[in-house]
Amino acid sequence: MTVPEYMLFVLTMTGIGMILLRCSVGWKEARKRKQRSRLYEYGASKTIGSREVQEDEYGIVESEEGIMAVLADGMGKHFGGKIASRTVVEVFQDIFEDRNAFFNPQYYFRKAFQGANREILKRMDQEQGRASAAAVILKDGKLYYAAVGNVKVAVYRNRELVPLTAGHTIDILAKQKYMEGKLSREEATALLEHHRLYNFVGQDGFCDIEFFDIPVQLREEDYILLMTDGMYEGSSWKAIEECLEAAGKCQKKHLL
Repeated sequence: MTVPEYMLFVLTMTGIGMILLRCSVGWKEARKRKQRSRLYEYGASKTIGSREVQEDEYGIVESEEGIMAVLADGMGKHFGGKIASRTVVEVFQDIFEDRNAFFNPQYYFRKAFQGANREILKRMDQEQGRASAAAVILKDGKLYYAAVGNVKVAVYRNRELVPLTAGHTIDILAKQKYMEGKLSREEATALLEHHRLYNFVGQDGFCDIEFFDIPVQLREEDYILLMTDGMYEGSSWKAIEECLEAAGKCQKKHLL
C-alpha cells in the first residue's frame, strides 16, 4: 500500500508564518501501533515583514486521534489585533486538547469560535481588537475545516490550488445575495469592489461560521493551505502553485 503524505502550509500576511504538516505513515498502521510521534511531521516559522507588530498567530494541537491547526489574522489598535489573534489560538488549543473534539469537528469548531469571540470581548472593548481565523482538522485521512473572516483554506492537488472557503467580505456577500435573488445585478456589481469584512471574531452578535459540507478525502501529496489576505492578494494564485510544485522540503518553500 502506498503511504499517503499530506502537507499543511499556513502563510500569514505581514511576513510569513508557516506550519507544514506531513503524514509519514499509514493511518491504520499508525493507530494500531499507537505511534503518535510518527503520525505527523511538521515545521513552523513566522516573520514580521514590514510592520511594527506581527498580528498573525497560529497554533497546532496533535493527538493520537488527529491534528488541529489554526491561523488567526488580528486587526485593531494598540496591540489589539495581536491580543485578539493570540486569544483565538489559545482558545482553540485549549478546546482541542480534549480528544473528544476530533470525533465531532463541527461542534467543536463552533464551540471554539464562540469561545474565542467571548474571550476577546472580555479582554478588550469591541473596537480595540478582532480577528479573522480558520482552522483545520486532519483525522483518518480526511480534512475538516471552518473559517471566519477572510482567512482562506485551500487544497493543492494535481498542480491546481482549489479554495475551499469563500470568506466573509462585502463582495462575497453581494454575490451570495445576487444568487439568492435578493440583489439585482446592478446592486451586486456595485458592491464587488468592496472587500471590507462584515464578519469576524470579537464582536457582539457574532454567529456566522463557514463550515465544510462534507470532509475532504485527502490523497497522496496533497497540500492544505491556510492563508491570510496578504498572501492570496499579495501573491498571484499561479505563484503559490509554482511554489508548491517546486522541488524541496516544505520548510524551505517561501513566497515572499
